Amino acid sequence: MATKKRASDSAGPDQSAVQSHLNSILEMELAGVVRYTHYSLMIYGYNRIPIVSWLRKRAEESLQHAQQAGELITHLGGHPSLAIGPLLETHRHDIGDILREILEHERAATQHYRELLALVQGKSVLLEEYARNMVHTEELDLGEVDKMLRRPGALGSAAE
Repeated sequence: MATKKRASDSAGPDQSAVQSHLNSILEMELAGVVRYTHYSLMIYGYNRIPIVSWLRKRAEESLQHAQQAGELITHLGGHPSLAIGPLLETHRHDIGDILREILEHERAATQHYRELLALVQGKSVLLEEYARNMVHTEELDLGEVDKMLRRPGALGSAAE
């Protein structure tokens, strides 16, 4: 007995576009590994140890995120990129400057995940849940960095 194929069954996401977005995410997350590792080496002062520890955990998280993106690329039959996203040495190593650079990097990463979500929404539960989870994770990271940039006792976002 043949079953009719519904139009929604064949309306999956554009595989080429999805793989391209996932490769951009992979590259961005690999840049995060390098960036966070570099920052962890450039911290000096009384609060060095907890900040270095926090930065190294961010590097590990970025590596996990890169691996997840790469696994999805190969799951979809694609080839993971060997490139690394943009890296810019600003030579500003004040903790505030570093945190502001991190905030920009995290905003860019969040945007990549949002673009992927828009591309796959309603078309792939696997990819939609992945993108939603990653936007959630990145937004939490953005919130943490924003809190670190605030003056003690200040309310509202550091960007305000």
